[in-house]
Amino acid sequence: MDLETFTPGSGRLAPRAALQSDAPALSLNGTWRFRLSPTAGIPEDFADPGYDDSGWDELPVPSHWNLHGHGAPAYTNVAFPIPIDPPHVPDENPTGDYRRVFDLPEGWQGGRLRFEGAESFARVWLNGHELGFSTGSRLPVEYDAAPYLRPGRNVLAVRVHQWSAATYLEDQDMWWLPGIFRDVTLTRSTADVYVRADYRDGRGTLAYLEGPGPLSVPELGVTGLEPGSEITAEVEPWTAETPRLYQAVITGDGETVRLRIGFRTISIEDGVLLANGRPLLLKGVNRHEFHPEHGRAVPYETMREDVLLMKRHNVNAVRTSHYPPHPRFLDLCDELGLWVIDECDLETHGFGEVGWRGNPTDDPRYADALLDRMRRMVERDKNHPSVIMWSLGNEAGVGRNLAVMAGWTRERDPSRPLHYEGDRSCAHTDVYSRMYASHAEVEAIGKREEDPLDDPELDARRRGMPFLQCEYAHAMGNGPGGLAEYQELFERYPRLAGGFVWEWIDHGIAHPEFEYAYGGDFGEPVHDSNFVIDGLVFPDRTPSPGLIDLKKVFEPVRFDFDGGSVRIVNGYGFRDLSHLRFVATVQVAGETVTEHVLDVPPGGGEVALPVTDGGPEGERWLTVRAELAEDQPWAPAGHEVAWGQTQLAPAPGTAVPQDPATAATTAVAQGLATAATTAAPQDPAPGVAGGPQAFTRGEDGLIIAGECAFDASGRLVRLFGLEVEGPRLDLWRAPTDNDRYGGLEGRWRALGLYRLTHRVDEVSVGDELVVRTRVAPAATDLGMRATYRWTYDGGLRLELDIEPEGEWPDPIPRLGVDMTLPGEAVDRVTWFGPGPGESYPDTGMAARIGRWSATVEELQTPYVYPQENGHRANVRWATLTGARGGIRVSGEPAFGLTARRWSTAELTAARHRPDLVPGDRLHLHLDLAHQGIGTATCGPGPLPAYHLLARPATLRLRFTPA
Repeated sequence: MDLETFTPGSGRLAPRAALQSDAPALSLNGTWRFRLSPTAGIPEDFADPGYDDSGWDELPVPSHWNLHGHGAPAYTNVAFPIPIDPPHVPDENPTGDYRRVFDLPEGWQGGRLRFEGAESFARVWLNGHELGFSTGSRLPVEYDAAPYLRPGRNVLAVRVHQWSAATYLEDQDMWWLPGIFRDVTLTRSTADVYVRADYRDGRGTLAYLEGPGPLSVPELGVTGLEPGSEITAEVEPWTAETPRLYQAVITGDGETVRLRIGFRTISIEDGVLLANGRPLLLKGVNRHEFHPEHGRAVPYETMREDVLLMKRHNVNAVRTSHYPPHPRFLDLCDELGLWVIDECDLETHGFGEVGWRGNPTDDPRYADALLDRMRRMVERDKNHPSVIMWSLGNEAGVGRNLAVMAGWTRERDPSRPLHYEGDRSCAHTDVYSRMYASHAEVEAIGKREEDPLDDPELDARRRGMPFLQCEYAHAMGNGPGGLAEYQELFERYPRLAGGFVWEWIDHGIAHPEFEYAYGGDFGEPVHDSNFVIDGLVFPDRTPSPGLIDLKKVFEPVRFDFDGGSVRIVNGYGFRDLSHLRFVATVQVAGETVTEHVLDVPPGGGEVALPVTDGGPEGERWLTVRAELAEDQPWAPAGHEVAWGQTQLAPAPGTAVPQDPATAATTAVAQGLATAATTAAPQDPAPGVAGGPQAFTRGEDGLIIAGECAFDASGRLVRLFGLEVEGPRLDLWRAPTDNDRYGGLEGRWRALGLYRLTHRVDEVSVGDELVVRTRVAPAATDLGMRATYRWTYDGGLRLELDIEPEGEWPDPIPRLGVDMTLPGEAVDRVTWFGPGPGESYPDTGMAARIGRWSATVEELQTPYVYPQENGHRANVRWATLTGARGGIRVSGEPAFGLTARRWSTAELTAARHRPDLVPGDRLHLHLDLAHQGIGTATCGPGPLPAYHLLARPATLRLRFTPA
């Protein structure tokens, strides 16, 4: 049957550019009649204009039918949900029939039917006449409607099959969502325009290659430019930082077309990627089209919000993974400024599961289909200045059809480099691209010291190419870690052109029971679970901690502090700092004592800092912020672009000179002993005073010290009037996605770290309470000796010495203590240290030293798949307060803080957000250190510096009434 044809379509008009035209157009979006059948072989009588569809359902177009009660979504990353047997497809082939009745406006003549996207095989009839069929789900197709249009009532009928021979070309990592999911339009526009606008040394060259009539650019004084000619003029260049556009007008064939032109040149010299002759560093993200209610039928307002969010978080580039986006998204990239790698709608990843046998990329029968997809993308998007590279596709192996695609594209558009990651030889590309290369490999490539190819000629050619990571820092769940280290490499080596974090958004589908669903939640027999929940923003587009960190890492301004001055470094590639306002703020113990505006030259440089002596005593920090001086199209005045922070003075008698960018890593990267042995003076809370007091045994068997009490085993049970349990040593955390997919969770579980046993060996009561314990999992001889030394002087002080026993084979999840308090006793936590968001050893770059406050609920990070979250590292002190008063915890010098209304076991067991139900206890974790996060869901685990190894350590804490 036709579904198994290799032909990409029939009856279609030649592809052309997406343009803004004044030609009459009739949107056919809206409510259509719809019927879903389980198989493909059903009569085509529904295409008859007189067919009675009154018994059918209604369905909005654009949409996916399985998000409107017709079937269910399914998610796979690599595996095909159908047998790998190209070009054949199963008999069970969901088939959607659509009907739309519309009235032709009075006097309407001619026209084309344009479909922007339908998945995966669509056949079209107009008034009973078959116009043709098309594949290539995320690419436009047009049919000549003129011969079959009628005055008044017209009937458009479309049959969409979910599975076809084209399905084998569309195995992208995303939900399988069939249907007409982009706009449908009847248009009388026939124009095609092709311009090339280059820039060099202040002058732009506009080559008008193709068009229906003369072109004018009034702002440049250009009028009547004919196709096939060019002009040169003084212009301002287009860049993602300065997206300067000029309005062009083309008149011909009964319509006027408006085209926004940006002058820019993309080139490669000496292995460096250049824009307008300057090195181009891509600070990018991968973006699938997704909306939690609408799937890939993304509203324009949501597209715009995506671009605004990216700009506000210092993202400057997008890879359109793994297909061309809706054309209006590229309009936004032109207007607001993003560099774009436009990727062809091609992925055959599932063939890797069978050793790439039968891969369409190397099957000459698929050559026309692959070339058709490339041609339709290039023709549609050829005029966008934001598009700086064409990508042949993604994870499609290697094969002869790549050469066909690349050869045509180079001939059609020699102005843009070609990208493709799947062929390590780079035989058909202009840039060397990799996914998830480790930091060490990226550095080797930056030095041009990567492992050689077998072919010396190809090897030499590849070493002369710029390198980019088309995917890195897999942003799944808690993470990604290692961002700062990647960015440092990108900035150090000119060959490295940056990269694109995977990916922009969690693809969670709104669900009445789970809140957001992922793979398997719809009963799919083949699925990849929550691997589709891997974004920098949550499904509702709330920024995750990963995006907040990325904003800090991607900052275009750097601050280097040195005594009484700061060197402000301009990290922009194409503009100065004159659009920014610099504000210096001094805080003592988190309270602002002075603020000044700095006079910074447009080029940056050394700037004297204001005198900051005097004022109250306490830990003193200086923060310099770069914020927008005036409104920009993507953010209002006052929006913070970058910041830097330095400690001016520690708290009296302490030594905690931590830069906030590295504060979270102290206990791990510098060895636990550093944080454990640098003591701060005792910090009595107001109203608490007195010398050391002895511990005594009461008649009820409790061990008493002031307002605190311990049971006979030496476990704290009362803390300043609050009934508590603990604290006691804890080594387990609810595994992160990186822990799970990277294999650490399996090794931790095999060792039994989630089911520790505790044995009390000695309880000694006197001037201090000493409790000696051994903590160990069953079925192993590994363990931890934990000695608790308690003293009381109106406040309760704990010194916990930890000594590992045995040879621990792997890093451990965490090292600290956990305890519980009455849930109703605490509703707010205030702390001094890095904040306001969570931080772990290799994350939390965006956390800055200050005084922060949040409810217990606000401390949680709502990852779609619940996991370890909400940890605040390097906290100096914290108060936990509620209606019944509260407690204050001080570190000597610092500790990690987590507070939750559910236990670690409950968090570990949860699979969706609603699984987490607040209990009647507050679970408080006071940690010395955590294992790093890394990006091992797809890529490397934590760098060695962030491994938490079992070694002797000491945790010192002090508890006082709040």
